[in-house]
Amino acid sequence: MSKAGSAGARSRARELVLQSLYQAQIAGHDKNELIRQFRERPEYERVDKEYFDELLPAICDGRDELEKRIAEFVDRPLAQLDPVEMAILLIGCYELESRIDVPYRAVINEAINLAKRFGAEDGHKYVNAVLDRAVRVLRPQEAVRN
Repeated sequence: MSKAGSAGARSRARELVLQSLYQAQIAGHDKNELIRQFRERPEYERVDKEYFDELLPAICDGRDELEKRIAEFVDRPLAQLDPVEMAILLIGCYELESRIDVPYRAVINEAINLAKRFGAEDGHKYVNAVLDRAVRVLRPQEAVRN
């Protein structure tokens, strides 16, 4: 797969993870149900399966800790966040903490794109601001260099 094709497959994996996390928030489905459902969807064939299979379970299993981390960077109680923005922030914070191989600018750019596509009208601005604050704490060396 070409580098561009690989990047597109990873972006599509993030989209499915976003949809899964949104569904978990709205319908209360657990990790195993989400994995089963989303692996059966036709879109799963076009995603970076390895990335999806890492992100969704890791975020579901570590959700409490990720939410505590996100709470450090937001200006309101987590319960007041839009479910789409919350899902995007879960993905972004997980990637910033656990996927050091993904440059922080790519994490933020992907999050902004998800927010523009799936979120509220200006949700991408909020996601950008929160993840920008998160980078300074989660990847201080990388943030200072750039």
